[in-house]
Order: sequence, then structure tokens, then C-alpha cells
Amino acid sequence: MIIGLTRFKISSRVVAPAVAAMLSVTGAVTVTSAEATTATTATTATTATAAAGVENEGADCAVTGLPDAGSLPTNSRLPDPFKKLNGTRISTTSEWRCRREEIKKLAEKFVYGEKPVKPATVTGTVSNSSITVNVSHNGRSSSFSAGVSLPSGSGPFPAVVVLGGFGADTAAIRAAGAAVINYDPYAVGREGTPRNNKQGAFYSVYGSSSSTGLLMAWAWGVSRIIDVIEQSGSGVLKADATGVTGCSRFGKGAFVVGAFDQRIALTMPIESGSAGVPIFRGIPGEGAQSLSSAYGEQPWLGDAFGSFTGSPARLPVDTHQMVAMVAPRGLFIMDNPHIANLGPRSASVAALGGAEVYKALGAGGDITYWSDVQDGSHCASRSEWRTPLQQNIQKFLLRTGSAPGAMRISSRASGNLAEWRDWQTPALGDSGDSTPPSTPGTPVASGVTATGATLTWAASTDQGGSGLAGYNIYREQGDTDPQLGQSTTSSTTLTGLTANTRYQVYVRARDGAGNLSGDSQPVTFTTTAGGGDTSPPTAPAGLAASGTTSTGTTLSWAASTDDNGVTGYDILRAPGASGGTFTQAGTSATTSFADTGLAPSTTYRYQVRARDAAGNTSPVSNTAEVTTRPGTSTGTCTAVPTVQTQWSTGYVIQPLTVTNTGTSAITGWTVTFALPAGHTLTGSWNGTTTVSGQTVTVKNVGHNGGLAPGTATAGVGFQVSRPNGDTSLPSGYTCA
Repeated sequence: MIIGLTRFKISSRVVAPAVAAMLSVTGAVTVTSAEATTATTATTATTATAAAGVENEGADCAVTGLPDAGSLPTNSRLPDPFKKLNGTRISTTSEWRCRREEIKKLAEKFVYGEKPVKPATVTGTVSNSSITVNVSHNGRSSSFSAGVSLPSGSGPFPAVVVLGGFGADTAAIRAAGAAVINYDPYAVGREGTPRNNKQGAFYSVYGSSSSTGLLMAWAWGVSRIIDVIEQSGSGVLKADATGVTGCSRFGKGAFVVGAFDQRIALTMPIESGSAGVPIFRGIPGEGAQSLSSAYGEQPWLGDAFGSFTGSPARLPVDTHQMVAMVAPRGLFIMDNPHIANLGPRSASVAALGGAEVYKALGAGGDITYWSDVQDGSHCASRSEWRTPLQQNIQKFLLRTGSAPGAMRISSRASGNLAEWRDWQTPALGDSGDSTPPSTPGTPVASGVTATGATLTWAASTDQGGSGLAGYNIYREQGDTDPQLGQSTTSSTTLTGLTANTRYQVYVRARDGAGNLSGDSQPVTFTTTAGGGDTSPPTAPAGLAASGTTSTGTTLSWAASTDDNGVTGYDILRAPGASGGTFTQAGTSATTSFADTGLAPSTTYRYQVRARDAAGNTSPVSNTAEVTTRPGTSTGTCTAVPTVQTQWSTGYVIQPLTVTNTGTSAITGWTVTFALPAGHTLTGSWNGTTTVSGQTVTVKNVGHNGGLAPGTATAGVGFQVSRPNGDTSLPSGYTCA
């Protein structure tokens, strides 16, 4: 415990000190080499702005006047990020908090779908090798996990969440001193599913017909990982030093993760393409993947975006405002100027537009955009990015560096912000109030339950004239004190607490200028034991599979024991003989479970855990591995490739559309084709792929093997590298 009122707390207040580095971006860029153009940046070192203590600092802002889709005007220019919904412009840095909340609500309504607030119950574990997440909300629950790879040295460590497992320089991340969290977004929101039947941990809780797209579902999953890290007490990973990265579709996801969770200290999207960083308004004129293609390829974007694919100028937001939502936290955008299909010119405009907000907030040195690279291969690990990557980790996660941001925009794909805006960047003041509110009174706890408590305290008073805005509530927890919530009044009800746990909580007041008061004296309370039962059941034993068919298997195990009785079992399933993530496949009230809807000729692994009436869960059972029998095809199919992207040394086939051309349903399919000589498969998705010489075989995975007559799956794709200048493509596609 840290004693007294002199504890050091990092304020998340946005400030614009006179000495802050400014990023000068006027829409014009200066050519500094044959390959790169560089917008002027600060030449002096800058101090990183701390991440916020909560997922959304503007949750208490009242947002009114959201427009309806039918009343939106057409505006070919980028919307003014400084103009509020009521038509006035912000004039102080303290107003950005609620202006950001307006942008967030617009982006959720028209682009991504809603990101739900933290569920009622989030529990889990953090170890040196993994993180588990268990979520319950409104009677529904789901679980998923992520791997952890620690750097050398002693922790706790900052960490970078890597989406999808490819394209990120994980060796450089760990060498810089940060852990890597290997996050499988498909466990939370699967690709290859229709919009009215989305699957994954997010949709298990919020419904398969949720209008929220996969990118926001993936972002929700990362937020729940951070919840668990916060609850863990920072023994392994630091709760206030998390970054996120990913490439291609996972670059889109990383961008959304960082924009919508202010606890992310460093956001690093890589080659995100359409539906990622590039401005929606610029994509049609650049020849990038069309918005209709990106919307239709996968349910990445929210359902509401479908009405804007042909008219992006009607959108009341654009991605430069999502860049701005990250401000003033660290942002490092890595892009590829060699592939027009990725929209790099439009991405540079988004970065330049968002950088105007960084500049106005006095954080111009906290954003970097870098497309000055030689290698044109999609998602390659590039030497040009390694130094700025590690500098950003040192600055925003380790907080030992101060390197300023840079705009390294390749002349191959440089955008001009002046062509896209009709607004100018205001000089935001700090409201003249630098005096914090008075310290709140000591909180009093009442109504303590196993998962919650009500706190009340004597109100603070404003001392500087900007008005009292509310209170931040923190838990005393060693070097890093997680923020439990916010309140606009002198009371709050905490939820989602852990049963039979001691909490020491204090309060700080916040004024309209973002000044924070001193810490109140802490209140200590212990949540109840949830009916007196805190002992988990024993692990199920002897898990085995029998009666395996082409589409299902039956599991059985020996019963667990518990001092108050076992109420049921969770069945966990992972794809393949190794790797993959165990996710919940079902529940059972007995010691057996029939799993159906599996793919033929496919390997799965299973584990089981027991639950008792108090919600305690046991350790997992032994692992049982099964391989389903080959399916009997009752139809015929075709495989038609579409070249999504080509560059001099590679290409992406997406989608590889598999269609059932027969008159009966099929329960599985196998596609074969031949790679040209010298071509090498470097990645694939939504299919189980094997390579023998130049022959590639792709088999369905569990969610896309069953096809009714006349239906197709369009989520399968792959990436290939090839010798420079060789324009040949795979051939001889067959489907059975």
C-alpha cells in the first residue's frame, strides 16, 4: 500500500503547454528524398501523454442532436473535428473530452456499430503464458483466452496486444522490453458468417443478429483483456501500459481498438486498407478496395454502414476523426505505398487530418505516420519501422523515451489535406484554470455485496472557475491504481467486483478544465463471499470422446466434486492438434456432451471445467483430441478466385468463393490448385491449408463447410509471394 496523500498519480488531463511540441501539417508536404515526403515535425523531445484510467473518459458527457441517416447532407470535404453537434466549435482543450464523445457516438451509429460498456461480470486470470477471460451479462456468458510471451528481465511488463499473429514485428516488441499478447480475434468475432448470424464470444453475449461489426467486437475483446489485467494486480503485466497492433484486416481491428479504449497507450495499425485508416471519402478516387467490397467481404463494419458504401460523402464522420479519437495518446501508423488497393494516399490524408487535433491539444509529437518503405510485400516486417517502433514503445509503454513523432509519407502515395478540408485548426486555450478542485471527503461504503458496493462522500468545490465536472474513483493497488469508474455526483455504485475480496478505494474530483484534486482518504471494505462459497469444484477427469462421425462427437468425463454441489460443466473447444484458442462450445448439466456441426476430416481438442452455484469454476480437465471422419459429399462445388491485391512481389486472392452447384447440401469441401513455379504461400484464412510442392489443398473449417444448394462461402483467402516481375497466378482450381 502507498501511504498518505502524496501518492503520485498520472493525470489524464489534456493540456497544451507552451513548450509542447507542435506538428506542423498544412496539407502540403516537403519532398526530402526520391522516395519519401516528410511533413515538418517537432525537433525537440516530447513527453508522452498518459493513457486514461478508464475505457471511455467521456462516458458522462451528454450527447444530444445525433442526426438521422435520412437527414444527412452530402459533404465532399472531411467533417470538421472541432465542430460540435450544436454547430459551435470547441475553444479550449477541456472541451475535447465531450467533443470526442460526440465523434464516438457518430462512429458507432453510422460506421462500426455500438461498443457495449463493460459487462456486468468480467473475471479471468493472468499468467506468464496466458490470459483467460470470462464474461457474463444479462444471463449470457462467454469465454476466450490469449497467449502471453514475456521479454527477458523481471516484470511487471508493459504489453502489446497483437491481433491475428502475422505482420507485427514481435521480436522487436519483446526486444524493446514489452510483452506480446497473442490475441485471436476470431474467438470473439468470426469471419465467414452472415450479418444475421454472427458468431464468437461477443455475439454469444449480445446476440448473433447484433448490428455491431467484427472490428468493434474485436475491440470489445481487447477491452475485456485489459479488464482482467487490471484485476490481476499487475503482478505479470502492467495495467496502465498496453499497446495494440496488427496488419491488414487485423490492422483495421487494431485501429478501432485504440480509438475506442482510452486505456490503450499506443496504437499501431499496419497496412489496414479500406475499413481501416484511409478516409472513406478518398477511397473511390484512389482505386483502393471499394467500400462495397470491404463491407461485403466480411461483416467488419457495422450493419448501418451498408447505406453509405456508394455515398461516403454523406457520412457525418470520417477516419481522420477516428485518428483524432486516439489523441493525445501514442499513435504509430505503418503503411505501404506500393499497393494502391490498400488506399495509402487516403490513409495519409486521415493521418494528416487527425494530426491537426493532436497539434491543437499540444500533443503533435505523439503521432507518427510512416509509409516511406522500400519493400512492397503486404505485411512484411520492415527494417524502416524497427527503430520508430521501439522508440514508441519506450516512450508510451516504458515511459523512458521522448522521441518526437514524424510524418514520413512516401511520394508514391502522398495525400494533400488542403484538398479535403474547408476548416482550419483553432488555437485551443486551456480555459485559464489551472487550480484543482478541493479534495473530496472520505468515502463511506454501504450496500456491500459479493460483486458491488455503494460509495458516498462529501462533495468537492471548484477553485478555479471552470466548474466541477465530476469524480474519478480509484482502487489502491500498488504502483498502478486502476480507475474503477466515474461519477458526476458525490456517490456511485460500483459493480463487477470480485467476491470475498478486500478493496481500498479513494476519490479524486475533476473540474471542467481537467484539473484533478488530491486523493481523498481511502475507504476499505470487503465484498461478501457470495453465499459463503469461494472454493471451486475439482477438475473433471478422464475426458474422452466416442461415437465420432463426420460432423460430431460425444464427450464424457468423470464427475467433479464440490463442497456445495456442482451445477454444470463448460465444454471448451480449440481447432487443430496444437495452437488455436479454446472457446466455449456449450454447457452440460451431466457428465456428457454431444458436439455437432463439426467439419469432416478435421481435428479438434476439448477440455471441460465444472461450475458450482456460487459461480466458482474448476481447473480444466485433461485434453481430448478427436478427428472427425471424412464427409460424404452429396453435391458438387466450384472454386472461383478473385485477385484482391497485386504488387511486384506478391498478391492476395480474396475471396476464393466456394459455391455448392449441386442439388443437395454438402457438409464439407476441398479445393486444390497449383501455384506457379517460384511462388510461395505465405498466409491463408478461413480454411485449413496444406502445401505439397506447388499443389495447395484448402479444406473448410468448422463454420463454412456446410453449404445448401446454390449457396457460397466468400471468406476464404490466401497470400502468395513471387519473384519480382512474375505476373503469373495460380491455376487448375478444383472443388470436391
